[in-house]
Order: sequence, then structure tokens, then C-alpha cells
Amino acid sequence: MLGGKVVGIIGAGNMGEVLIRGLVHSGRMKKSDILSSDVNRERLAAVEMAHGIRTTTSNLELVQKASIVIIAVKPQNVGPLLDELAGSSHENHVFVSIVAGVTTERLAEKMHRQSGVIRAMPNAPASVQAGITALCPGRNVSSEDLGRAEAIFGCIGKTVVLPNEALMDVVTGLSGSGPAYVFMFIESLSDAGVQLGISRKEASLLAAQTVYGAAKMLLETGKHPSELKDIVATPGGTTFAGLKMLEKCNFRSTLMEAVEAATRRSRELGALERK
Repeated sequence: MLGGKVVGIIGAGNMGEVLIRGLVHSGRMKKSDILSSDVNRERLAAVEMAHGIRTTTSNLELVQKASIVIIAVKPQNVGPLLDELAGSSHENHVFVSIVAGVTTERLAEKMHRQSGVIRAMPNAPASVQAGITALCPGRNVSSEDLGRAEAIFGCIGKTVVLPNEALMDVVTGLSGSGPAYVFMFIESLSDAGVQLGISRKEASLLAAQTVYGAAKMLLETGKHPSELKDIVATPGGTTFAGLKMLEKCNFRSTLMEAVEAATRRSRELGALERK
């Protein structure tokens, strides 16, 4: 899928290096086919030494050599970058942006009229190759182009393709912000264990592995969450008593409202970005 293609990553920051590490460790690409650019020479040197890829301080050099260009810069830097790249883009390029709030329409405005544009939104667990990335194809994106994007982000977890870009704000509220909700849930489970006599170290391990195992069980069995919940919660048992308390305290609706609140905020920030 990626054979023979050169992938360029503009921005060697946290998520940029996550992608580099994922591509290198996956074995799907030669190291010589991965190129990264950044304004920070020390950062580039560290990335080159750690992963054995090619680096450059010139974004234009990267665009000239790469056919798939991933934009992984900070939101405040994306405007000048798009202006810089506009004159160097051509019909064989596919630009993939992971910059929050940057729409495919905004990308398309700056790039060659036949360049492909894709919006991607990975989340924090990508740093341990367990992320989920939502992809939304814009103009001039073939099934092969989309497949290559899925292969790239599949190196850092799983992918999902959304045909409606408006849903990317929902992705922000769900999987983008979701890890923070889960961390709070794990912390709360751990706190309860400590309160009831278990050491912090043991309680944290019990809580974290419980969440990890439950998620793995869901993904690998393909069963509905309610079906798996019923397997654990036998009638009249301990789990049922705990679930009853969660329902009494509006656990389900509170979590849904958290996702809705984060989604609204994402839309607000996107509107500010477009002004």
C-alpha cells in the first residue's frame, strides 16, 4: 500500500514523532522513504538519531520529495505554512492535516486545484500505538489515497473514516477528549480502592488493567457493551449493586453531557479559527 511512496511529516513535535515511530516500527516503509521537517534543528537531530529517517529544515524541500505530506504543526503556525506550500503543491500530492480546527476546505484553498486533501484526528493513546484516528477525505481523494492514509495512521492504532466533516467536532468530544474522561474514571476507581484499604500502587494497577481488559474484551469479541455488562453483572450480585448506584448518580447521562460539552467547545474554537 505504501511501497514506493515518500511520506513527509512537517513538524517533528510530539505527534509528528509518534507517526514517525509508528511507521518505522511497523516495517511498512523504508526509513529512507520517511522525511520530516522542522524549524528546530536540535529536534530534527534527535529524531534522526532515534529513528534513522531523513530530515530537513526546509518545508519546500520536503514537499518536493514527498507525495504524501502530513501537516503536524501547531494551529497558530498553519496559516503561514499553507501560504509557504501553496506554490509548491501539485496534482500528485496528497496533503493530510492533523491540525485541530483546520478543515479540508481551508487546505484546498491553498493547494493546487488537483491536490488531494484529507483531515485526520488522532488521539493521545497514539503515543503508545493504541490510538484511534478519524479520517475525513476532502477533494481529489481516491480510494487508494484514503487507503494509504489508513495504512499510515493504522501504524499508531485503529482508524475510522467519516464522510461528513461536521462530525469531526464530535470526534473531538468523544475520542479526542475521551482519554481524559477515562483517566478520571481510573483515578476514581483507584481512589475508592485506597479508601477501602488497598495501597495506591495496587489500586492503580487494578483500576488501569480493569479498564484495559474491558476495552480489549469489547474490541476482540465484537459484542455490544450491554451484552458484556450483563455477563459481569449477575442478578442480585455485587456488580448489579454498583451499577444501580451509578445509574442513581446519572453516570451515563453525565458522561454523555461531557461529550456534548466538548463537542460544542470544538465547534466554537473552529468558528474562531475560521474568522
